Amino acid sequence: MSEKYRVAVIGRTNRGNYGHGLDTVWPAVDRAELVAVADEDEKGLKEATERLGVKAGYSDYREMLRQERPQIVSVAPRWLDCHHDMVLACAEYGASIFLEKPMCRTLAEADAMVLACERSHVKLAIAHQTRYSPKIQVIKDLIAGGRLGRVLEFCGRGKEDRRGGGEDLWVLGTHIFDLMRIFGGNALWCYARVTQDGRPVTRADVVDGAEGIGALAGDRVEAMYGMENGAGAYFSSHRNAAGRPTRFGLTIRGSKGLLETYTGSVPDVHLLEDSAWSPGRTGSKWIGVSTAGVGKPEPLEKGRAHQGNIWICEDLIRAIEEDRDPIGSVYDARGATEMIVAAFESHRQGGPVKLPLENRENPLLSL
Repeated sequence: MSEKYRVAVIGRTNRGNYGHGLDTVWPAVDRAELVAVADEDEKGLKEATERLGVKAGYSDYREMLRQERPQIVSVAPRWLDCHHDMVLACAEYGASIFLEKPMCRTLAEADAMVLACERSHVKLAIAHQTRYSPKIQVIKDLIAGGRLGRVLEFCGRGKEDRRGGGEDLWVLGTHIFDLMRIFGGNALWCYARVTQDGRPVTRADVVDGAEGIGALAGDRVEAMYGMENGAGAYFSSHRNAAGRPTRFGLTIRGSKGLLETYTGSVPDVHLLEDSAWSPGRTGSKWIGVSTAGVGKPEPLEKGRAHQGNIWICEDLIRAIEEDRDPIGSVYDARGATEMIVAAFESHRQGGPVKLPLENRENPLLSL
């Protein structure tokens, strides 16, 4: 029988909680055995031990790491202010990590997390579930096969709800930038503008952001990027401008057509083979794309509980055994974070900035 990995969970009730199923996914992973959970909130800890069916519960996650010596830890809180310290502690005790997104608050923290994983030879997988979808390979094959022609641009938007603007950029932009990097490679430069009530944000507009983000500003973000594959990329978010259904997703525009993808383990994907990008003018039609290919029925069950997280956990175990990076690695997490921070740094400098950024701190603190 294959080895079962000792898995622990770190949560923080009322301060990020347990993320998007980063705790409850593990019982669905055959080669995982949940052994402990940590939560500084007494009531939350009791509920978590009952929910996860574990006997060992700790108020101090460092004590849990010392006593239990798990091989994998879900760093589950959504709030960013704890990610850096928790990841460094896991790496110190030799535990690989399944980390809730976004990665952390600053690029300095991201750099320290990368270094800690490298020094301790542990793996980190970020919770960008869409990266693990079989549809990603289908999209790659469509691009490689020339169905879109030459890729010209990527266009992504956030959810644009009450969090629209700077918060949307941080909390949900990480998914969009991860998709951009999958198909376009690294971002080489960024030129962005962040505004509040129609005017460029200043130091007076900076607030302590929700979800432990730290310094944050702006109800509108417009950011352009130059990608490694030669395409341009664009991300925009306006507060309280949400669409029904949502526009949260990525459009890939090529010289022969375009493709729209949204997020999730089996995201909605549609192809338009039209070089004008205009079905109203040409009579072209959108075609659904499944994991089986263009215009074919979807063989996978959509909406299956934990599916994206299950794929991440199973790949993380294989990455440990094969001594390779997970499909969505610590480097991918930092790459998406760098694109987020670059928008604020470009606004601060009032012009384009090159990536990787020289400034590794929060740019809004230097406005």
